Amino acid sequence: MDVTSIIIGAAAGLLIGFVIAKFLEKGKASKTVANAKRDADSILKTAKTEAEGIKKDKIFQAKERFLELKAEHEKVIIGKDKKINEAEKRTRDKESQVSNELAKGKKLNQQLESKIKDMEHRSDILEKKKSELDKLHKHQVQQLEVISGLSADDAKSQLMESLKETARTDAMGFIQSTVEEAKLTAAQEARKIVINTIQRIGTEEAVENCVSVFNLESDDVKGRIIGREGRNIRALESATGVEIIVDDTPEAIILSCFDSVRREVARLSLHKLVTDGRIHPARIEEIVKKTERQIEQEIVEVGKRTVIDLGIHGLHPELIRAVGRMKYRSSYGQNLLQHSREVAKLCGVMAAELGLNPKLAKRAGLLHDIGKVPNTEAEVETPHAILGMQWAEKYGEKPDVCNAIGAHHDEIEMKTLISPIVQVCDAISGARPGARRQVLDSYIQRLKDLEDIAFGFNGVQKAYAIQAGRELRVIVESEKVSDDKAAALSFEISQKIQTDMTYPGQVKVTVIRETRAVNVAK
Repeated sequence: MDVTSIIIGAAAGLLIGFVIAKFLEKGKASKTVANAKRDADSILKTAKTEAEGIKKDKIFQAKERFLELKAEHEKVIIGKDKKINEAEKRTRDKESQVSNELAKGKKLNQQLESKIKDMEHRSDILEKKKSELDKLHKHQVQQLEVISGLSADDAKSQLMESLKETARTDAMGFIQSTVEEAKLTAAQEARKIVINTIQRIGTEEAVENCVSVFNLESDDVKGRIIGREGRNIRALESATGVEIIVDDTPEAIILSCFDSVRREVARLSLHKLVTDGRIHPARIEEIVKKTERQIEQEIVEVGKRTVIDLGIHGLHPELIRAVGRMKYRSSYGQNLLQHSREVAKLCGVMAAELGLNPKLAKRAGLLHDIGKVPNTEAEVETPHAILGMQWAEKYGEKPDVCNAIGAHHDEIEMKTLISPIVQVCDAISGARPGARRQVLDSYIQRLKDLEDIAFGFNGVQKAYAIQAGRELRVIVESEKVSDDKAAALSFEISQKIQTDMTYPGQVKVTVIRETRAVNVAK
């Protein structure tokens, strides 16, 4: 019983406690709901207030925007109205202008119609007067024919003939006076140009000869140059083609040869041999070959210096080499390079005086005689002007320069103004007193002809005309020419010279045949 009462009492307590808790929770919930309602009313009120404010702001902004758009629209409408008014004004102005132009045109048409009527009236009057004049003219002509006894056509022909004769006489007199005046003026101007050119390019001339003197420090060197039984001097003469004269002249040896290149090779070779001290045939041949190569290099350098001095650019290397070779050639005793340089300067001055291209004239003047330094024996037969023109065309020179080179001795027709300038300047340079000697050039030509005759035979390796043309020394190839044939070759060459050439005195023909066996020990 106690336990049951206790359990019942506990359950009743729990039930009472639960009920009390429910009542308390319900009161709290109602209080919370009331507070929530109050908060919700406050929030709604605040939201309504803010919404009214935002609504008013938006309405105000919309009104302002509407006013702005309205103002802009009014401005656009005002601008359009203004443009329309201006267009209407321009249209009214154009209409008034067109009406004025129409009025003027109508007035001009009326004036033109009145003038046309006036002109037609005058034309009728002129036609009538013309017919009357024709009748009077025919009547007068008939009266003149009756009085003179000539018809109108005969009188006209006589008058025309007399007028033609008078006009012809007057024209011939005028032409003759004009031609004479032109000739006098042209001659004076040409003379003035030539004289000015010569005065500005005046140079001294030095005529070369065929002999060079090689100075020695002492006469003891002469014996070493001659060698045992003359073998050194023979080897030197054979290698260079120069006659070496060793006489009683103190401390000097004479080198004689018409070819200045050979003479220069011999001089430089002697200088190297004497300086070195080793003089024997093998050494002589070695030095001569080196000297020949040195001369070739010097020829190129001389050509380059010449074209640089004259201000000529773009010249082909072969033409530069030909210009350098002119240093060792002479024309009638006048150094060919000096002559060509002088002609180039003369051409440049004269072309400048005449208003032509001085650089082109200088180029033609320098190259006008390059045909005088041929590369092969076959080219010798071609006239030097034609050969020079062919070289210039081959190496890309301009047609004006080629024509000037080919025409400076009238071998071809002159086609440009530079051609007569080159011809005149060539004559000026060659005609100066002391510039040339005809005798020396003919002498050199005779020596060249002697050597050319020898080269015309088979087996000839070298040929040198020495002793002023009194001896022709011919060196043959031992493989092609035997000893017996060498004697026959000497006879044939002498007969050829006797038949084809004219020369003073006698010419000795010496044929040299040499056999060598050379081996090298290593």
